[in-house]
Amino acid sequence: MAISETNRVALIGAGPRGTSVLERLLANWASMGPSVGARRLEIDVVDPYRAGPGHVWQPEQSRLYLMNTQAFYPTLIPEDAELAPPLAGGSFDQWRELRRRDGIGLNDAEKAELATLESHDFPSRALYGRYLRQTLESVLERLPDGVAVTFRETTAVAVRPTGSRDGMFDVELADGATLTVDSVVLALGHIESRLNPEQRSFQGAAKECGLRYFPPAAPADVDWQAVPDNEAVLVRGMGLNFFDVMGQLTEGRGGKFVDAGLPGAGVLEYRPSGREPKIIAASRRGTPYRAKAGLAGYYPRSITMRYLTEDAVDRFRAAGIQPGFDHDLWPLLHRDALWAYYSTLAASQPAAIRDAAQFLADLADALQPHAHTTANWEHDVGDLVEKHVLACRRLNLRALAAPLAGRTFGSRKELDAAVTAYLDDDARRSALGESDPIKMAIGALHTGRAILKSVVADGGITDESWLAGLRGWFEAFVEGLASGPPAIRSEQLAALARAGVVSFVGPDPKFTVDRGAQVFRATSPWVRDTPAEARTLIEAMSPANRVGVNVSPLLEQLLADGLVRPKIMMGVEGTPMQTTGLDVEPHPYRPVAANGSVTQGLYVLGLQLSASQWGTAIAAEARPLAGPVYSSGQRTLRDADEIARGILSG
Repeated sequence: MAISETNRVALIGAGPRGTSVLERLLANWASMGPSVGARRLEIDVVDPYRAGPGHVWQPEQSRLYLMNTQAFYPTLIPEDAELAPPLAGGSFDQWRELRRRDGIGLNDAEKAELATLESHDFPSRALYGRYLRQTLESVLERLPDGVAVTFRETTAVAVRPTGSRDGMFDVELADGATLTVDSVVLALGHIESRLNPEQRSFQGAAKECGLRYFPPAAPADVDWQAVPDNEAVLVRGMGLNFFDVMGQLTEGRGGKFVDAGLPGAGVLEYRPSGREPKIIAASRRGTPYRAKAGLAGYYPRSITMRYLTEDAVDRFRAAGIQPGFDHDLWPLLHRDALWAYYSTLAASQPAAIRDAAQFLADLADALQPHAHTTANWEHDVGDLVEKHVLACRRLNLRALAAPLAGRTFGSRKELDAAVTAYLDDDARRSALGESDPIKMAIGALHTGRAILKSVVADGGITDESWLAGLRGWFEAFVEGLASGPPAIRSEQLAALARAGVVSFVGPDPKFTVDRGAQVFRATSPWVRDTPAEARTLIEAMSPANRVGVNVSPLLEQLLADGLVRPKIMMGVEGTPMQTTGLDVEPHPYRPVAANGSVTQGLYVLGLQLSASQWGTAIAAEARPLAGPVYSSGQRTLRDADEIARGILSG
């Protein structure tokens, strides 16, 4: 006779990561079939927001917030034949096609969006949230025998060992209930963080002087109607969150973008409603992220990595070498970016290169990793480029991410013209897609980023390289180039600049508050003009993803009780440095306690793995490219599967 046994699990966090664990628990339980006998699986899902979309992807949010990936990219459901088969569901693109035909469960706004949304378009976050919710519902409709799932729309405030036996926990909820479970999964996602000293000073000054200060926050959580009409507003940050702010304060106020229809007037024209604030935008670079190229896929089809390859990675492993980022990995990726640029230039603009065929042959030889010493290969390539390529067509890779570097402007009006010209040029290049050399150099960096995610995970590179190289300079560099918005956003921003709705501060801005004048001010050392002033300052960024400065009651309790600890890495001079994520033991990911032991029965997935994985925020990729170096595409789903199998085998 089978022995009756109940396996109780608490999933804390019901966004895509927590939902992935739930889906994998059910799929793996079902795949076990008769072997489960009389055992039961009881799963409590804890999140104040509805399961599936969680906090970030709520279907009720503004449709002006767009995803940063195209419809063909994301999925909640794994497509890996080695994993337990899913009970239901598919990729977002499959769902898009199905719901476009039948419209089941959609409201009018969702049907209208789907009517024109194609595979290569960028969906709204709200529509992706509907996909997540409906996919979870379809999985739950096929709940296997012996499984019970309870959703608790509240917050977990503490997780403590019961003391009765190893591996059991009491999960305390904000509504007063306590769950006693065998396993806990932390899929906390984006959590609030303490403000830094400057942000706290601005918040305090705003209260004292009657100013308006909007700290870092998820855009959907902000009351944008609190920003006054027609007044100047300073916006700090020109990454992805900036375009959310821009949309809410322009289209969200009733303005319209229309085709310009006039030569030299840009692609779009903005027709204001009269309710727009005067947006004054600032960032360290002085410009927004570069827009994504118009491609047929997530990676350029014309780009084949020649240097940062599987074989190159395998050579490090075979030699027992833990590579350094700056010394070993970046030189390979740099070569790929150079080849992508100049081979595309030769194909699209042959007149820019003297004797293009000979140049490419010589370039291929000069780029060979073992043809020259590390000290002089860049010099050799530079001599070759100087000999063959027109000066105005030579690649300055670092300058791509800082297009205003080294320039001084006589006024903010002159700066605005320069930024608008940059936006127009960048959007034009995006439209050229794989024919544009700059976008293909960026495409090589983007493709290489997928390879690097697998190489650097779980201690794949030295601590010093992680801190000083990968996270020290490369992350910001590549995000500014390859993680930008859809090109339509650059076209819209250029139209807003021409309409006088948006202006810019300039590179390396300094922000201050004048309590006497009761204004925030921003200046750039590269722009000779009076300071930009406003009574409203918006931080166009999400809260810092750092476990050490979080304000989550649960995470603070776990840290205080020593069940988890931040990951410490050693810097170049042997200085210990606290990283952004938790210290974990793979695989599956279980937290390391303050005393160095592994906390059994506790699992971590998602953003709090940022010290062990790189790029933890992006969704899983549907139909990822073949090969282990591209396996980062569905890594989060495999991590969820490992957690599920670990729980069920315990």
